[in-house]
Formats: sequence, C-alpha cells, structure tokens
Amino acid sequence: MAENSHIQADTILYNGVIWRGFDEGTTDALAIWGDKVLAVGSNDEILSLKGERTKLIDLKGQFATPGLNDSHLHLISLGLTLNWIDATPKSAPTLESLLDAIKKQVAILPAGTWIRARGYDQTKLDVGRHPHKSELDAVAPNHPVMVVRACGHVSIFNSEAFRLAGVDESTPVPEGGLIEQKNGVLTGMVAENAQGLVRAAIPDPDEDMMVDAIEAGGNLLLSYGITSVMDAAVGQVAGFNEIRAYHLAKLKNRLPVRTWLTLLGDPGVSVVPQCYEAGLVTGVGDDMLTVGAVKLFLDGSAGGRTAWMTKPYLGDDDNHGVQILTDEALQELVLDAHSKGYQLACHAIGDGAIEQLITAYEKALEAMPDPDRRHRIEHCGFSSEAQHKRMAKAGIYPCPQQVFIYDFGDAYVSVLGEERALSSYPLKTWMDLGFKPATGSDSPVCHPNPFPNVYSMLTRKTGKGTVMDAKERVTIERALQAYTEYGAFSQKMEKVKGKLVPGQVADIAVFSRNMLTAAPEEILDGTECVLTIRGGEVVFERRA
Repeated sequence: MAENSHIQADTILYNGVIWRGFDEGTTDALAIWGDKVLAVGSNDEILSLKGERTKLIDLKGQFATPGLNDSHLHLISLGLTLNWIDATPKSAPTLESLLDAIKKQVAILPAGTWIRARGYDQTKLDVGRHPHKSELDAVAPNHPVMVVRACGHVSIFNSEAFRLAGVDESTPVPEGGLIEQKNGVLTGMVAENAQGLVRAAIPDPDEDMMVDAIEAGGNLLLSYGITSVMDAAVGQVAGFNEIRAYHLAKLKNRLPVRTWLTLLGDPGVSVVPQCYEAGLVTGVGDDMLTVGAVKLFLDGSAGGRTAWMTKPYLGDDDNHGVQILTDEALQELVLDAHSKGYQLACHAIGDGAIEQLITAYEKALEAMPDPDRRHRIEHCGFSSEAQHKRMAKAGIYPCPQQVFIYDFGDAYVSVLGEERALSSYPLKTWMDLGFKPATGSDSPVCHPNPFPNVYSMLTRKTGKGTVMDAKERVTIERALQAYTEYGAFSQKMEKVKGKLVPGQVADIAVFSRNMLTAAPEEILDGTECVLTIRGGEVVFERRA
C-alpha cells in the first residue's frame, strides 16, 4: 500500500475481490481521493484512511475490475438506434417477424416518415437471404424504409426511399460501392460507399438529438461497467456537427463515458480538414473527451461478402469483396494524416485490405518515422502470419472485436468455409506476438454487453456453439486485460486509465460474479454489472 496514511480517503471500497490489472492481481480494498485511486491493500490498511466524511462501499465479496473500455463502437449511432426497430436475430428471427415490426411502425407514423431497422443477418434469417425491396414495398408503400444489416456495410431500401434519394437503375455506382440489380431491376440492396447516395435523403439528426443519443448510449454502457469508449467514425452521422455535440454534451454534464474521438477521413465526407484547422489533432482534450485517430474504410464486412479477400468467397468465384480505395489514394490519405500528427485507426477486415493498409502505414512511417505512433488496424479479422511479422516490425496494432466470433462466426464459415473462417480474429496469436490487442463491440453492430465478448475470448464459441479454433482461447485474466489495460494502450492513455493503481483514474466496475473463478457459461448468462464508478463518483447502481 502507498504511504498515504495522513490523507483521508473520499471513498473506500472494501471487503471485495478487486482485480487491479494483469500484473497487479487482486486486493481486498481500494481508496479513492478526488477522481483518482489513492491506495490499494488489505481491508485493515485501507480502512485506516477513513475520515469523518469518507464514503464506505462494502463490496460484500463481489468482484471489481478497472472500468471496461470498449475500444471500438459508434456512440452517437448507438444512442440513435435505441429508437429503431430491433432487427437482430433474437428479436426478428424470421422475415415475417421483421416485416410485421415495420407494419406496426407504418400504422403509427405519418406517411413519408422514415422507418429504420438495424441488426438483421441474412445467414440467420429463416429465408437465408437478404430482404427484398418488393417485400418492404408491400408493407410500407408510402414510408421510406431502411433496413441495415448487422455489420452496417449493407442496407436494404424500399422504393419510396429510392424515390426520395433520386436513385434508380440508371444511377452511376460510386467507386467502392454496390447498388444491386437483378434482371435490370433494383433489389433494394445497397452496400459500402453507395449507401451514402440513399442515406443523403434522411434528415441529419440535430444537435439536441445527438446530445440525447450520446447520453442515452453512454448510460446504457455504464450499466455494463463500461466507462471508456472509442467512437469509431465521428462525422459519419452529421459531419463536423458531431464534434460540437460531443463538446456540448460534456459541457452540460451529459457525456456519461470517457470518449476517444476517431475522425472520419474518407474522401468526400472527411471531417479531418475542419478538425486540423481548429487544432483538433490526436491527443488534444482531457481525460473525459480526447481527439483520437483518423479513420478510413478500406473494405466491408465478411458476413456481408464485402470484406476484401485475396481469395474469392465460397460459391462465388467472381466475388473478392469490395476494395474501397486505390493504393495511391490510400497512401496519399494515410501520409497526409500521419504527417499532420494523427494516429490512424483504419477499417480493414479482409486480408486484401489488411495488406493494402500495412503497406500504406509502412510507407508513411518510412517517410516520417515515429516508433510510438501506434497506428491501428480496426477489426483485422483475416490477417496472415506474414502480415503479423510486418505489423510487429512497424509497430502496427490490431484492434479487434472478439464478440464477432460469437455473433458472426457461423456466418464466416458459411461464406468462407472452415479453413479460412475458424482461425479469424486470432487473439492468442496476437497476444503471444506482443501486440496488446484491445477489444470492443462495434456497437450498434453488436450489442455492447461485454459478457458475450468475454465468453468468446475464453471459449472461441459462436452463439450456436461452433468452436472457432480452440488454439486461440485465452485466460480470463488476458480477456480482462484486453478490455481494460490494452484498451487504454490503444488510445495512448495507459498512464491515465486501464488499471486500478495509485494515480490512475478511479474508474471501477463491480460485478455480481467473480469472473476469475466462474465458468464461461456463468459469465455469459449469469453475470451482471451491479455498480459503476467513473472518476470516483458512482454513476450507475443496479437496484434490487
């Protein structure tokens, strides 16, 4: 215990199993002073710091960890989609149930109002395919409808949506996009860069709506013990106004979670020029709201058959996925952001996209060396051994979402086959190579509930029970390390948060079950967050 006996703690947590970090192990008690951890030790040691005004929290044997860090999600989108139709397999397992949910919205909303749904997975729908425009038209002829696949890289629109957007069979398809037609007729499916053509007809959320979404999404995260996040594409919803919304949310004390802002840098929609002009570069901000990396999209999603693979998708020899940017365009964008001082965190899932991104990072680092820039590969699902060697040499880090194994593992097998799919998102391999991979949910792609994420790291099992390469399983301590310490590392904030040690922020999650000793199934279905502390203040408490 640190020698702080002359200081009286503001808050003391005692009588618990407090996991402080991978190297630090567990302790019984912890003292907080201001917004920082003051000391850790035995119950007797820490209770000696009690003063007249010290708040005591008896953990009653419960398990506590550093606040979790969801290192890749979309906070504004998460908050906004809480009011959308839930099209996930759990809520809408059949096409008919999805169409019924749309019908119910049609019945209560004025004609012309957009109806939005998110979360379907065609590999899990009873019909085994994407919904069709004509099926949406049948239930919603006078309302524009958008049904977004779980990955967010594919959407299905109805005729009214296309009409409002001015998109038809003759519309030119943007490079890196797809507007699907069959027999010369739109099917409703639009993917990757082409989605913006139709989504442009949807009114942008205003400032108040975005602040509401930040608060609602953030409060949901606190209920799971998540105190830090990375918003993975700031500007994707409403451009530079999202930066304003975040700062207003913070000013109004309506920003529930520490947020690391990753700036959308894609051509035509980039917010980077405005941010750079305003001096908003990587690291600017404080412990609560920080400018993070620049984000570029290189490909799509594996389950949607749009991730860029060097080998074709199963049963579709002409489809290697979608390459969004040329090599030259990507290298120019990466070098520009790198030279301006930005960290980069670019989306690359298929091995083709990963190869393209590693090369661009290598060239930027060669032109302007920085051994600790920590450029990230977001997702990095289907990387190869040769690519890992180059990443290690250049200081490039994978930033995966291990819950993809649980939610989408079976879809990967169906579109790629076992040989290519089972070894995806190789967490243990990355850890053994010293990469420090964080984890996250990509919410609203997956639900931010951390327990399926932890479960998949421990078991490598999908929701159906398929084992996706047991060699990539890790221990619970390693899983928690990914969710805390490595999340902080990915944001260059490992000296600020990620462990419960004196001097770091007092962000603490308390759980109903000791995850160090629980069976994976008990973590998945029998554990909940009961208390969340951020900066020394109780910000969530589960009532009995």
